[in-house]
Amino acid sequence: QVQLMESGGGLVQPGGSLRLSCAASGSIFRFNIMGWYRQAPGKPRELVAQVTSGDSTTYADSVKGRFTISRDNGNNTVYLQMNSLKSEDTAVYYCNVRWFPSDFWGQGTQVTVSS
Repeated sequence: QVQLMESGGGLVQPGGSLRLSCAASGSIFRFNIMGWYRQAPGKPRELVAQVTSGDSTTYADSVKGRFTISRDNGNNTVYLQMNSLKSEDTAVYYCNVRWFPSDFWGQGTQVTVSS
């Protein structure tokens, strides 16, 4: 079993920045893929960004050039740096770990972009 604890969400003005953190129980070397998803009200959950154990990254088109995902193996943590935030980035953000064949999720952290 893997436990994930997200932090860093909050209220920010358009154009601002936030950094989300996801701390995992145990070494993240084991995990095949770590990522961030988000779900806005009335919309399906969508992939925001993910990083593989080989440090290959994937981003949703809507966040390319604004968001950066990174992993700190020493602290068993994956980060999502979010810059130039827009109102449409408002959602609950979830940390996800794929440790084949299993899938683990954090509890979610709210990000609200509003003036």
